[in-house]
Amino acid sequence: MKAIIMGATSGIGLEIAKLLHQEGWQLGLAGRRAENLEKIRSELGDDVQIEAMDITKDDVADHFQILIDKLGGIDLYFHASGIGYQNAELNSEIELSTVQTNCAGLTRMSNLAFNYFATNHKKGHIGVITSIARTKGIGLAPAYSATKRFQSTYVQALSQLAKTRGEDITFTEIRPGFVDTDLLKQHYPMMMKPDFVAAKIVKAIQKKRRCVTIDWRYCCLVFLWNMLPDWIWERMKLK
Repeated sequence: MKAIIMGATSGIGLEIAKLLHQEGWQLGLAGRRAENLEKIRSELGDDVQIEAMDITKDDVADHFQILIDKLGGIDLYFHASGIGYQNAELNSEIELSTVQTNCAGLTRMSNLAFNYFATNHKKGHIGVITSIARTKGIGLAPAYSATKRFQSTYVQALSQLAKTRGEDITFTEIRPGFVDTDLLKQHYPMMMKPDFVAAKIVKAIQKKRRCVTIDWRYCCLVFLWNMLPDWIWERMKLK
């Protein structure tokens, strides 16, 4: 089996790469930082293919195809790339950068993967990490919660499109809670380790689950969030 992991230079993406490599997958690792990719390949082995690319740039399609060619095709595209910030001050640069990476970036890459599988009449699997933040608009992180909602809806739309067109493409959406990665700059309650989350994700991929919230505690939290009427949610003072 062959997979490209976007956002494999750190955090959850890196841990997924390690687990899939242990299970014998042929991997193509992608991210912005070429030096990090080289370091990871030196740790995992020369059989791992790498390609530096930026999902916010138009030339990412060329780099994506180069990485596919290095692998000789792919069976799985996994999108673990994204950014997020608390931004109660509404710094427009932060908000727009988040939208560009999480919305435009995900759109670019999922389209490329979808069209690769469809054009080549190939059975494929696309996985995307969203977040439990997709559940409600979070005032401390407006763009982050909104873009995660966009990602979730977009994956659902692509899944429906694949079925409508008769394409054999499976979609897996991963909705984790707080994970102890560089994305979070401070400690939060119920924070999970990246390796723990990655193990859950790999199992979801193997079982071709459509949507998974990690872990059970966050399933309960999301259930409670969904029970709250908007007028109550919008008056809650989150810290």
